[in-house]
Amino acid sequence: MTRQRIVILIAILASIGLAAAAMRAPALFISSDRCQACHNGLVTARGEDVSIGADWRASMMANAARDPYWQASIRRETLANPKIAAAAEHECSACHMPMARYQAKAEGRMGSVFAHLPVVPGGGEAAALAVDGVSCALCHQIGKDNFGQRESFTAGFVVDNATAWGSRKIFGPYDVDKGRQRVMQSSSLFLPEKADHIRDSELCATCHTLFTHAFDDQGEVVGELPEQVPYLEWKHSAFNGRMSCQSCHMPKVEGETAISSTLGQPRQDVARHVFRGGNFFMPRLMNSHRDALGVTAESLEMETASARTAGHLAGSSAELAVHGAKVEDGTLEAEVEIANLAGHKLPTAYPSRRAWIHFTVLDAGGAVVFESGRPNADGSIAGNDNDADPARFEPHYAEIRGANEVQIYEPILGAPGDKVTTVLLAATHYLKDNRLLPLGFDKATADGDVAVKGGAAEDEDFKAGGDRVRYAVPLGGATGPFTVRAELWYQPISFRWARNVDDLPSEEARRFKSFYGPMAGSSAIALAKAEAAVR
Repeated sequence: MTRQRIVILIAILASIGLAAAAMRAPALFISSDRCQACHNGLVTARGEDVSIGADWRASMMANAARDPYWQASIRRETLANPKIAAAAEHECSACHMPMARYQAKAEGRMGSVFAHLPVVPGGGEAAALAVDGVSCALCHQIGKDNFGQRESFTAGFVVDNATAWGSRKIFGPYDVDKGRQRVMQSSSLFLPEKADHIRDSELCATCHTLFTHAFDDQGEVVGELPEQVPYLEWKHSAFNGRMSCQSCHMPKVEGETAISSTLGQPRQDVARHVFRGGNFFMPRLMNSHRDALGVTAESLEMETASARTAGHLAGSSAELAVHGAKVEDGTLEAEVEIANLAGHKLPTAYPSRRAWIHFTVLDAGGAVVFESGRPNADGSIAGNDNDADPARFEPHYAEIRGANEVQIYEPILGAPGDKVTTVLLAATHYLKDNRLLPLGFDKATADGDVAVKGGAAEDEDFKAGGDRVRYAVPLGGATGPFTVRAELWYQPISFRWARNVDDLPSEEARRFKSFYGPMAGSSAIALAKAEAAVR
């Protein structure tokens, strides 16, 4: 029997069982295993594996609900204010467990998190949808009804919940002939339809533009925080209209390739579902504890996802240069220039992320004469006020003169009364936001959701495209020639955010602490480096 006849037979059998399957299936979504059957095993003419399912299942999108730091953080939010526990789970499941949460919302229920955890086989349909994270049947069902509007943000995406099961549309970027439509409808219960909006940045914006509510001790809302808004940062940049989110985070396959291993047609500009973003560390951590976290991607796939993300960050995020290095009256002076190559702030998204300058001066023998921003083995930064004391934070610097001064590009959250906090549902504003700006970003006209906060707002050298920082450091009688080294380091879960769950009386916190501690020394990478010699 030929392969095509086998496929047709499978389609006929699937059609016969359509009604029974519809009764068993959840009302709006299916889990990714139904999609991966046909969208894996994809190889280009050059022999490169571009399997959609394999790429996706190793991504943070697929593992959004398995993320042990997210689980510990949600538990922290609920323990910090038990009166808002239900609201916190509802709000925080919106983008990490979107299928289960959307289903619950459509049925008039609140979304939950811990009802679906820990991840165990055979947990039922609701649990399967929850742990599937940001999955195929979620993104590819989102309509463009409210794209770009405020109500589309914070998981305000629209999924059709009126069309009968078995006739629901699934959106993609290509026309599909009727024969292949029927095959896909029979196997997945979805009817494929070409829709250009699947490649719009506004699709990503529905979850990656997130506003969180702040609550007081009585459970009353006291404020709102633009917790992560990379889409709005992009919209205020020169990249708007030139490059979409997908163009960087879902790079195109060169040449034509099939998107299905079953009767697949060669397609141009196929988007790789790698979702390379800002978190190289968590796939590595999750891979080390894959059994405990229920990771389904293969170990090599997780390693590849981490390495791919780290490589993209180190190769495409920033450039560094040292200018005007000289010695005068026992003081070494230099300027470090950073160029942000990203289409949004660097770093962006979840506020645990930070980047900083590690600046070192070496004497003729290679001994360290001066050092600012040394990364420590426990994940902290030497000289950083916030790592030493959770109530303080390092200001933005135009010029650095001492080893206890560190230029850190980060958001610092504030609770009412300007109290420093890492509790998202207590935060109402930013005390500091000097994350590096993308090209075209005018900080004078930026609205409050993406505004620069703190000393960077007045720093003329902190502007669209990057920053310049002056260093004037004492040499203490050391003799040259000297070597000046500058590195831009990046960390997706900064020390204070990683440690904010340490003392929680919960299994999620204990588990994350035990996972993170041995790996803290590898929680940061250098994005860019530069060096200069001074005689």
